Amino acid sequence: MKLINGLAVFEDGHKNNKPVVFIHGFPFDHTMWHNQIDFLKNDFYCVTYDLRGLGQSKAGQGQYTIEGFTDDLFEIMDELKLSRPVLCGLSMGGYIALRAMERNQERFSGLALMDTKASADDNEGKLKRADGIKKINLQGIKNFIAGFVPNCFGDIAMQEMKDMYETTLDKSLKSDPVGVKGCLLAMAGRTDTEPFLEKIEVPALVMCGSLDKLIPPEVMRGMAEKIKGSEFASVPRAGHITPLENPEFVNDVLAGFLRRLIKK
Repeated sequence: MKLINGLAVFEDGHKNNKPVVFIHGFPFDHTMWHNQIDFLKNDFYCVTYDLRGLGQSKAGQGQYTIEGFTDDLFEIMDELKLSRPVLCGLSMGGYIALRAMERNQERFSGLALMDTKASADDNEGKLKRADGIKKINLQGIKNFIAGFVPNCFGDIAMQEMKDMYETTLDKSLKSDPVGVKGCLLAMAGRTDTEPFLEKIEVPALVMCGSLDKLIPPEVMRGMAEKIKGSEFASVPRAGHITPLENPEFVNDVLAGFLRRLIKK
């Protein structure tokens, strides 16, 4: 691990290989990608990191924006001297990835979006974020996490992959409340990147869990249709956290996409 501006950054694989940057979802940390890293690290230079306020990254004052998270991403790329990496983001990580592409897609050679969306929160969504902050303030971080995380997983994973689910939940229960509230603020205030989808010029892969309760497959399929030439895959037996719920399927599809990029 190395610290870059207070962020915990992790590198796997040889630096001469094609770089891939993974951005995790809320309220998790970089370890949600461990199956993909183990599968890809022999052929790719894999970079993961904990978003500000989550995992091992410092929370600071907790006044976050997606714009600030995007600045963090570019700073990591600059510090590690990454040349046109493939960007892979899930959920909130996808919000950051889309904004980074919108700001400067020339810095990237490919985009993989998982269980995310381009549209900003509507009023109902913003009120849910506000209610989450209120719940943390009144009832504590553990009550919020215990109510939120189960919605991220499909019933199959919670029943048949109990160790994985309980380990992931336990990590999230230890989150810094300042960091979690900051992430909720950032997501509530994010911009709408929907109009940008048709302007994406790099190869793109869009994946969604077939059992995703938070962002249903039809939403992501519609997003994929707006990205010219993009590939779409529905991940069977998985909810919102596809890399953990069906890692074999995700690994196979993601590796195929990355290897096709190298050949171009």
